[in-house]
Amino acid sequence: MDRRSFLRKNTDVLTAPALAAAPLPARPTAADDDEPISKFANKQLPTTARSTAGLAPYTGTWGYTQAAHLLRRSLFGPTRTEIVAAAGRTLTQVLNDLLTAPAAPAPPLNVSATDTSVAVGQTWVTQAFDQNFEGVRRSSLRAWWLGQMLGQTMSLAEKMTLFWHNHFVVELGDINDARFGYQYAALLRQHALGNIKQLAKDVTVNPAMLRYLNGNQSTAGAPNENYGRELLELFTVGKGPLIGAGNYTTYTEADVQAAARVLTGWRDSAANLNSYYTASRHDTTTKQFSAAFGSASIANGGDQEYKALIDLIFAQPETARFLCRKLYRWFVYYVIDATTEQNVIEPLAQLLIQNGYNVGPVLRTLLSSEHFFDSVNMGCVIKSPIDFTLTVARQLQITFPPASSVVAQYGMWDYLNGITNLQQQVVGDPPNVAGWAAYWQTPQYYEIWINAVTLPRRNQFTDQMISTNGYTRNGAKINIDALALVLALPAATASDANLLIAELTRLLFPIPLTANQLAYLNDVLLPGLPDFEWTDEWTQYLANPTNVAKKTAVTTKLQALLRSMMGLAEYHLS
Repeated sequence: MDRRSFLRKNTDVLTAPALAAAPLPARPTAADDDEPISKFANKQLPTTARSTAGLAPYTGTWGYTQAAHLLRRSLFGPTRTEIVAAAGRTLTQVLNDLLTAPAAPAPPLNVSATDTSVAVGQTWVTQAFDQNFEGVRRSSLRAWWLGQMLGQTMSLAEKMTLFWHNHFVVELGDINDARFGYQYAALLRQHALGNIKQLAKDVTVNPAMLRYLNGNQSTAGAPNENYGRELLELFTVGKGPLIGAGNYTTYTEADVQAAARVLTGWRDSAANLNSYYTASRHDTTTKQFSAAFGSASIANGGDQEYKALIDLIFAQPETARFLCRKLYRWFVYYVIDATTEQNVIEPLAQLLIQNGYNVGPVLRTLLSSEHFFDSVNMGCVIKSPIDFTLTVARQLQITFPPASSVVAQYGMWDYLNGITNLQQQVVGDPPNVAGWAAYWQTPQYYEIWINAVTLPRRNQFTDQMISTNGYTRNGAKINIDALALVLALPAATASDANLLIAELTRLLFPIPLTANQLAYLNDVLLPGLPDFEWTDEWTQYLANPTNVAKKTAVTTKLQALLRSMMGLAEYHLS
């Protein structure tokens, strides 16, 4: 497979300025593809003034609004309980939790009778490879991964695991071994909040990556350049300004070739479920790098030589800058103007270098900064399909089957993966080696998530979840229990129409609604009726909760309210 074909679809991006365009290439668009980019999306980067604040610690008001902003960017769909709890603590205490890695989860389980290698409810991750079982194992892996995000703790670990998946990309369908896919996912989670340089070393010889970028085929006589090229362009230093055919200020074509020779000799073993080094396949000559790397050379180092390559690359300051820009676009916003580059990116890069490429201090500094909490950076991100879908599930308290019903549980996780796939994002399979285009494709960026294909899919999902019927699979049903959601609110809030709408608004939207929007929602809840009618109906229901008519009356109104709220444009923002 030619994983570089997408580069030839938009060659103008290749020479765009690094600061303004984050120069990564465009995703391919076949004639029969679903619409990838709305015709209404940006034609140029927004010129709206951005924050001039830097990384000084935020010392302003700390309450529900600030806690919600932090958790929306750090978690997938923070619940009201999580936001209220965070608002009652200090910012430092909340960040301490967010930057604490949880214990590694148990591996994915078999939930299909097709896979006869293990019983249903047991793990398949160490079983022998069998092409007949690959499809159901891969589905199990995707479902499990989605389940980890859905059941996240108060930690950045899952958000960062997905970040690294979008950065050190592999596609599960291409590697064709779900066991290697699990090892890859476990590696990302292990280093999610840890050392980026060590992650780069480990992923370089990870079996899934060796397969995906053909490192397992690279020999002294025929060095394969795929991984060496992506390591430089997409994973580490990135492209600086173009200075010649295939040459950039940050690396040259000769550096790609030298890196490829360093990486020769590695293979993967399906039988032993690992990677291994074969000395006879390794290029033992000295590898010479360009002036971009200080004209350094790497002598033969056998199976340790790849580590010297990673050390050389991470010795370049531009590697830290490149990584910090990607973190910024993941957590804050996609426009990085000259002020942000100077006040945020550069000091973050220096901090990353000073901390030996441990990502924790960088995340703590960014997420506790005046810049992060500037109002201009609130509500400016369009939720990814995964974030959107999990936010619906978590914030609106959909109840999923328990672990004791493993087939039903995995079935619902698999269903959510299907929903995100329809919205053009599925865990385990970014569209190409550059990752999801919303994080690099200039000038559209996040706007790519919303188009004529994906917006109806989002609305169909929320409409289905708010309906009484919901979705049923394997004898289990999931839907939004609007009544239970409101019953969990303070009694005085639940019984007052305007307080109820206000409370749901601050949970579901990252920016305030207008007076007209609030009046519209009030009319949805109480069409043509005075506010006290809600108080009366709610009180009557509480007095007689088993009365079907009274229960139906309030449930129907709440479902209509939530459906309308989820239909607003602001609901797609984070």
